[in-house]
Amino acid sequence: MRDLAFVGFLAALMAFGLKRPFLFVLAYAYVDIVAPQRLSYYLLNSIPLSMILALLAIGGWLIAEDKRELRVAGRQWLMLLLLLYAGFTTMHADFPVEALDKWGWAWKAVVWAIFLPFVLRTRLRIESYLLFMVLSAGAIIIVGGIKTALSGGGYGALNLMVDNNSGLYEGSIISAVSIAVVPIILWLARHGTIFPRDWRVALFAYALTFACLLIPVGTEARTGLVCIGVLGVLMLRNARNRFLYLGLVGIALAVAVPFLPKSFTSRMETISTYQADSSATTRLAVWSWTWNYAKEHPLGGGFDAYRSNVIKVDTVATQSAGAVELVKAQSSRDAARAYHSSYFEMLGEQGFPGLILFLLIHGIGLLRMEILRRRYRHAEGEQVWISPLATALQHGQLIYLVGALFVGIAWQPFIYMLLGVQIGFDAYVGLKARAIARAARALRPRAQPITPSPALSPPSPPSR
Repeated sequence: MRDLAFVGFLAALMAFGLKRPFLFVLAYAYVDIVAPQRLSYYLLNSIPLSMILALLAIGGWLIAEDKRELRVAGRQWLMLLLLLYAGFTTMHADFPVEALDKWGWAWKAVVWAIFLPFVLRTRLRIESYLLFMVLSAGAIIIVGGIKTALSGGGYGALNLMVDNNSGLYEGSIISAVSIAVVPIILWLARHGTIFPRDWRVALFAYALTFACLLIPVGTEARTGLVCIGVLGVLMLRNARNRFLYLGLVGIALAVAVPFLPKSFTSRMETISTYQADSSATTRLAVWSWTWNYAKEHPLGGGFDAYRSNVIKVDTVATQSAGAVELVKAQSSRDAARAYHSSYFEMLGEQGFPGLILFLLIHGIGLLRMEILRRRYRHAEGEQVWISPLATALQHGQLIYLVGALFVGIAWQPFIYMLLGVQIGFDAYVGLKARAIARAARALRPRAQPITPSPALSPPSPPSR
């Protein structure tokens, strides 16, 4: 039955896409995020859905879209440069077979982000794509939230519909993404135009936000707890009554902490005692190895270059026994440990050039959203939605980038979709601003040539 539901939904969406090709773009977002072919038993698991929908989306744009206002943004060129450079490192990778496997999905994420701004030419399209991103991620988040509420979850034990621990179905990744989408959920509830902004939409938005906050609890991912902290600080930035906001947050924490699972609080305590936690200590050792590797290989080692690492992990744990404090030190060796950080992932795989491009792409995005946020902060009427959306996209990206400090998600398709929406949104706002400026110039009265008054004209010479 589940297979039939997936097939029916996708078939209907694709059928409507024959009349409105933009629906193929939305269908691709759903398939890339939810991956229904991984949830299917036999009908979809052998069909290359992503490739089919990508070809339909790009083909529909080539055939049916107006391209007179087409412009390529600077960040699109930077992403293209990063893609070409990643292709170069893949051809010279330390582990060619493994590198090709990661290249097989990483290049699609970047190409889609480059293409996406070309079709996000209206507010309705921007809003529709964000809605599909949120609801597609929500399909995973709601399942995880319900299971957490009923069972409490557990590290590595929360099943998010599939046993395959990759993509958004991996605990740390979905924890970062679930918190990153909260600002976008709240923007859709307050400024969305696809659904009426009534109590039903508000109730669903707040319930989905609550489910997002439950995901780090269910997965017991420390990354999620850090992202929740960042979300709280960013929301304080726009709070009208900050003291009231801080008071409500304090009350919420006081009420929530007693209901948290013991395993969750125990795992979160290891954030401050990382010396005794082998996982945290291993990450520090891998980061140190990656830095030394990059100094010897400044152009990077290609995808999955971490497979060559051999690290020594030292842990120190203290335990009090009355007046005596016992110190237990252990040392072990490990190999082929993943980066557990997007920044070290880029540094080890793509070297300093790749890391610089990665930081430029994200840094420009944060800067552009801040410019739009400030420029339209006091806008009214038809432009009142612009500043809040710029803020939501910026906050979502910031939360994602903080989570990326501890998770290797530098090539995760979801963040590249967010970058594509940012670029399309920025281009649309600029296009509307130029159109308004042209209209204002057209309505401005033209200066008439001044003719001298007869009374002020110089006397004519006498006739002879």
